[in-house]
Amino acid sequence: MNRNDFQQRFGATGPVVLPVIHVLDAEQAQRNIQTAIDGGCKGVFLINHDFEKEKLVPIIKEMRRAFPDCWLGVNFLAVTGKYAFPILGDLQAEGTQVDGYWADDARMDERRSKDDQPEADEIAEIRKQSGWDGIYIGGTAFKKQREVNAEDYAKSARIATKYMDVVVTSGVATGHAADVGKIDTFREHCGDTALGLASGITPENAAQYADAVDLFMVATGINFEGDFYNIDPSRLKHLMDLTQK
Repeated sequence: MNRNDFQQRFGATGPVVLPVIHVLDAEQAQRNIQTAIDGGCKGVFLINHDFEKEKLVPIIKEMRRAFPDCWLGVNFLAVTGKYAFPILGDLQAEGTQVDGYWADDARMDERRSKDDQPEADEIAEIRKQSGWDGIYIGGTAFKKQREVNAEDYAKSARIATKYMDVVVTSGVATGHAADVGKIDTFREHCGDTALGLASGITPENAAQYADAVDLFMVATGINFEGDFYNIDPSRLKHLMDLTQK
């Protein structure tokens, strides 16, 4: 997806901020979605950090009913599109639209050529067969996955643009800011494809990424101090003020 088209879809002129909610239950998810909307966000991601993906599905349905106009993305933790796309397709067929899917690992392999990506090709075919028509945001050189050498970031980014709507990368771990040089390399080699950043984004450091990145996926950086689960409205406002030009 062209980066300008992505930003225009959300009515943004700078990076789109989509808070990541580590779901505990429906009440906590609904409360945090409302906080995000009240803070000016057009959408959120829900992630099952503390339980199996099957338990997240009914919460997704409930949140869609509660927020029919909110952009709703999901991340099934440690699950690739091979398993996620059929679930998303079934939800869509039943009338529950999930607008975006974020995979921690989109299964790019920079050790292979651009045209020899069997896992990514399989996932692309499964996505097509599922009928799901949302935005695919795929983790590339992403935290907690197979380590990718810095000299291979450029190749990873180029391969990724073939398979997903938004390429997303990260720092080395949750809460750790990404190296600016890594992001600059991804920006250059993603070309016009939208680029997302997850992990380590805070109101204090966001400005250094703002020109290169089209999507901020942020959790701990806008949560209450020491709280993994709940958005701090004041920190969210600070980040939104920085990204809205």
